[in-house]
Amino acid sequence: MTIEQAIAWIHSRQKFGSRPGLKRVQALLDKVGNPEKKVPVIHIAGTNGKGSTVAYLRSLLEESGLCVGSFTSPYIEEFNERIAINAEPIPDDKLVAYVEKYQPLVNALDEDEALGGITEFELITALALDYFLTEKVDVAVIEVGLGGLLDSTNVVEPLLTAITTIGYDHTEILGDSLTEIAAQKAGIIKNGVPVVTGKIAQGPLLAIEETVAAQKATLYRYDREYTVTYLHPDPGWGELFDFSDVTGTFKKLKVPLLGRHQTENAGVAIELYRLYCELQKLPFEEKNVRKGLLHAQWPARMEKISDEPLIVLDGAHNGHAMKRLVENVKQEFKTYNIKVLFSALERKDISLMLTELRTIPNVRIYLTTFEYPGALDLSQYDDRENERFTVVSLWQFGLGELLGNLEADDLLLVTGSLYFVAEVRNLLLDIGGANEKS
Repeated sequence: MTIEQAIAWIHSRQKFGSRPGLKRVQALLDKVGNPEKKVPVIHIAGTNGKGSTVAYLRSLLEESGLCVGSFTSPYIEEFNERIAINAEPIPDDKLVAYVEKYQPLVNALDEDEALGGITEFELITALALDYFLTEKVDVAVIEVGLGGLLDSTNVVEPLLTAITTIGYDHTEILGDSLTEIAAQKAGIIKNGVPVVTGKIAQGPLLAIEETVAAQKATLYRYDREYTVTYLHPDPGWGELFDFSDVTGTFKKLKVPLLGRHQTENAGVAIELYRLYCELQKLPFEEKNVRKGLLHAQWPARMEKISDEPLIVLDGAHNGHAMKRLVENVKQEFKTYNIKVLFSALERKDISLMLTELRTIPNVRIYLTTFEYPGALDLSQYDDRENERFTVVSLWQFGLGELLGNLEADDLLLVTGSLYFVAEVRNLLLDIGGANEKS
């Protein structure tokens, strides 16, 4: 089997869609010796901010000399990066070996009416846990896929859990109110296991606190048990902030990702790191925190891909994330004309996202689509000059035209679905590499 065949088989499970529930993934894990019970895990949920929190925490843990597994979604450059150890994606040969191991197991379960139809996400959840156990990681940082309570990653028995943010997304599954969504995400909270929460409004936080009380867990809340004091943008690229908790204050920490919310995500990661060090009797040192944050990388999150012309990528894939992105653009790029190349999935609240984008002064939005199941249908949109957007049927042509006309005071912002942003990112990197060689 080639790596292309292996990944194609994994993707073939997409036909079963997203099916909340644990019985199928649990049945598969039972067949491979239940790695979910043996891998030390830090489990992270949240509407937005999960990915960058994982990136910060992974880097902090690595700074302590640990072997750190990470399971994230979606991928930006290659499928393998979803399952990584110390930021190194699972090698092709090992991924092929695991697919060859899992194919007959999945095929056998498909014969069972109650357990058949294992989804792609359920499959790679099991595969990742199996890989982390075999490779003897010290700890695995696991990102929830959707929600929490019924997400396939919720088979783990974590050392620590976290909920980064609560916003509107996947309401057809998680509920129509922030309180309902929070209750679903709080499903990852386990009996007696410490929980760290990010910047969450009082209503949904109360729902989380109810679960914490029922599970007799200990809660560490943003601006209560720990605080993040935002300072200002770094003159280069990134943000500066102070962090305080029961151990004291670290002054003028820097994150290399742009956006005030990145300091909040970093705060969740630092508090998780502190608690992990406490559990494992490891030193919690300021030097490790500083270096770990600086080494964190998370593509397509306020990522500057070029200085001249200025091009920034951000996978703001729902209304909550888009609101944060717009706030950042208004704060950081006041003197620029903003050209936005945008696409998203039909199931998202595209009207809300476009409404947010249109509040940016000096903005022009180029609305497009891309090759992906459920991608934006452009037939319902006409060019409406008074609403400051243009429909671009082929994003590659639209991108080429934009690149050819950018001026010194223009910013090209590529945003929307992470799947879309990843496609654009790969093309821009190819173009940049070709230009460097020429």
